[in-house]
Amino acid sequence: MRRMLFGACLVMTACAPGPPVPSTIRLGEDACARCRMTIVSLETAAQIVAPGAEPIMFDEIGCLQDYLADHPLAAEATVFVADHRSGEWLDARSAVFTRTTLHTPMSSGLIAHADSASRDADPAAHDGLLVAAADILARPALSARP
Repeated sequence: MRRMLFGACLVMTACAPGPPVPSTIRLGEDACARCRMTIVSLETAAQIVAPGAEPIMFDEIGCLQDYLADHPLAAEATVFVADHRSGEWLDARSAVFTRTTLHTPMSSGLIAHADSASRDADPAAHDGLLVAAADILARPALSARP
């Protein structure tokens, strides 16, 4: 009986979903959930991934920020942003954000990096202003809504 119980637990653990992973964005095909523009660059892209749901994609971090202001984020969802310099997907909670004069699809100028070293190695971020991840990911309090 113990073996059967152990085996059942092992099977359930093996079948359990892992943490969300970023989805592949099809450049020139996938559209931004906020502005509906076709995503043409990964340098400024972002996405929200939740188990059992279609990923929500954005052409730039400013669109992600605007979307989060109007939509609740599921507790199990993960927000990913692309490192502007390397193109690698990052968990937005640990990313370093910069507001730059760089032309982004909707002109927010927001870009992300994995860390300060990546930011410092990116000429586009040199004269930019640091923005806290909480300022990008925060939603206004529900009581402030009409």
